[in-house]
Amino acid sequence: MAKMIKKTNLPTKTCQACTLPFTWRRKWAKTWDDVKFCSERCRREKLKGD
Repeated sequence: MAKMIKKTNLPTKTCQACTLPFTWRRKWAKTWDDVKFCSERCRREKLKGD
């Protein structure tokens, strides 16, 4: 069985669009260094505004 990791121990970042903190997700495991936005909605809004 996999080792359980508490959510409080996961790395966090601040979204560049909404400035709210968000935590690491498994789907971002390979690209965590490139992740800038907490959601697809924030990414679209930020890119539309620039």
